[in-house]
Amino acid sequence: MNDWLDPLLLARWQFGLTTMYHFLFVPLTIGLALTVAIFQTAWVRTDKARYLQLTHFFGKIFLINVAMGVVTGIVQEFQFGMNWSDYSRFVGDVFGAPLAFEGILAFFLEATFIGLWIFGWDKLPKKVHLATIWLTVVGSITSAYFILAANAFMQNPIAYTINEEKGRAELTSIWELLTNPIALAAFPHTIFACFMVSGGLIISVAAWHLYRNQHLDTMRPALKFGLWMMVIAGVLTTLAGDQLGLVMVDAQPMKMAAAEALYHTATGANASFSVFTLGTPDGVHELFSVRIPYLLSFLSTHTFDGTVEGINNLQSQYVTLYGPGDYTPTIWVTYWAFRWMIGLGLAHMLVAVVGLWLTRKGRSPKRTWVWKVAIWSFPFSLLAMSVGWVFTEMGRQPWLVFGLMRTADGVSPGVTGIEILISLIVFTLLYGILAVVEFKLILKAVRKGPDDAPAQGAESGVVQQSVTVY
Repeated sequence: MNDWLDPLLLARWQFGLTTMYHFLFVPLTIGLALTVAIFQTAWVRTDKARYLQLTHFFGKIFLINVAMGVVTGIVQEFQFGMNWSDYSRFVGDVFGAPLAFEGILAFFLEATFIGLWIFGWDKLPKKVHLATIWLTVVGSITSAYFILAANAFMQNPIAYTINEEKGRAELTSIWELLTNPIALAAFPHTIFACFMVSGGLIISVAAWHLYRNQHLDTMRPALKFGLWMMVIAGVLTTLAGDQLGLVMVDAQPMKMAAAEALYHTATGANASFSVFTLGTPDGVHELFSVRIPYLLSFLSTHTFDGTVEGINNLQSQYVTLYGPGDYTPTIWVTYWAFRWMIGLGLAHMLVAVVGLWLTRKGRSPKRTWVWKVAIWSFPFSLLAMSVGWVFTEMGRQPWLVFGLMRTADGVSPGVTGIEILISLIVFTLLYGILAVVEFKLILKAVRKGPDDAPAQGAESGVVQQSVTVY
């Protein structure tokens, strides 16, 4: 069989591409839901028209994003049955539980209140209508938690027992599953990062209009909001990421070793963090490196004299535990994904900090390049989240469920490489078309800017014409 028709390879590529594509919409959906809720709350409390205009404006982008996220998310879950049936048979009883909660509880909560928010502008009292967008926020964040809980089982399998007769894992405690330490640590890190992505979008959109000296009454407060949202969410993401790192070292020490390309166990000053390293893939020859002494030890143990296990030592341990095999992930992917995640996130925070300084006390930057940096910085946080997920999933390899099921054992036995290849090509083309449609719709909404302030009504606060915005 040709390597390029290997069902395992193609199934991994298809799921990876589908997940990455779907993940382009998830952070914006979560972050923009909160953004819209805050702007609408500001309008309800102050009755200032600019906050209503911002609510409608970012609400359009939010709804476009939701539609795309739902479509791509459904396809992603179908792949568990199509390409990964052995995985679904073995751990479906456990892995499927939080996904069922997500679909039945969180998704329907979110979908219901999104509908009420869209069509309730001229039908619901102001505060009741405001409650619908806040319940949408609750639904979107709850949905994210259940999905993270499912993924946490793959990183740190708990709350199960193996039924030898049926040859599968069975759930023993839904509470233990939902309180997996990985889920509890990954949740705040992920949610705060979503707020960074939303803040980045607001910064870029506001900067685009302010650079052209238009919609000043709405875009000036929007820019300030986006800058502060980026800084606050960035700090919280960093702190939550530190806690996630501690949990990760405990559950998957190989992932931290792979993130640093640390082949030999190190302690204290020797457990340094390499900001940038060039060398051979096996770690034998290091050509050039910029390192911070003690930092890897601190990140891994919160002490400056802690020990960080190396790849070679862990490989030997895993061979003893799990039998012969290569238990090392692809080092260059984990090493660089970890650094791009940190670097892009910090770069976006720096843009926001500089932006707050340059716009202090009502100032407006005069230099063209300042506005262009703000406009083109939007992808930073989104790319940081994307490569962060690449690190999370690739750092777990060769395990599909860490220590329990290898990736090679989870692929559907009855699916051929050519079948997966055909569906991969079709999905890629379809998603490419949808991406163009999404981009054009959002770009059109962004360029148009906020609508004129609608007339006020007695009950809902907005007359019938505001519904036509959507």
